[in-house]
Amino acid sequence: MAQYAGRGVHGQTVEVIARRILSGEIAEGATLNLAALQEELDVSLTALREALKVLTAKGIVDARQKRGTFVRPRSDWNLLDGDVIRWQFADGADPRLLDKLQEVRAIIEPAAARLAAARATADDLAVLDAALHDMADAHADPGAAVAADLAFHRALLAATHNELLVRMEVVMETGLAERDRLVHGHGDGHDDPVPSHRAVVDAIRGGDEGAAETAMRELLAKAVRDVEKLREQRSPAAANERAKR
Repeated sequence: MAQYAGRGVHGQTVEVIARRILSGEIAEGATLNLAALQEELDVSLTALREALKVLTAKGIVDARQKRGTFVRPRSDWNLLDGDVIRWQFADGADPRLLDKLQEVRAIIEPAAARLAAARATADDLAVLDAALHDMADAHADPGAAVAADLAFHRALLAATHNELLVRMEVVMETGLAERDRLVHGHGDGHDDPVPSHRAVVDAIRGGDEGAAETAMRELLAKAVRDVEKLREQRSPAAANERAKR
């Protein structure tokens, strides 16, 4: 499903309601008070209903006669939808969600690297090389670093020439972007990402499927360590320890 790209009052209405539901502020099973929401958000009933249609399409809400519009169980939500993932990160990175996304990446990307080593064309390699070049040029620019990393992983999926895997980019990119913003935006400095990404490209260029898979597993393991290191630095115990120095 395509990501929601609404803007203006309509888009803001969708965002507000979605974030309240996904954060738990509006509980599963709760019936929405449309009149109260309309007054609070200062929108027309038509605009509110249009916003709810977006959330209905993502499995988050539904409507029934006599019951009204209500929040569906989380098990019904389209959790692989890029917007649903993004909304869950809206008020800060959820460690549990980051861990789940890392598990998804660990399943998908090593296999994607193996397929890319068998199927990548010269054009695919050119796009991967360009992403590496941008990654090297990003230096201390967190925004550029995130963009380059996203471009790399998007190109990796494209190089599999499997249209179903390519569609996973919505899930991968949303989670990866949040992870990258967390790590690259911290400002403490982190290991140069280029060598680990170049190892994957070199293996793909050489057509070595096993090496490509191994290199991607090592890259992902490094990504996990980066997040764990940041968590340790941000934990209260770590903060107290630094304060004693």
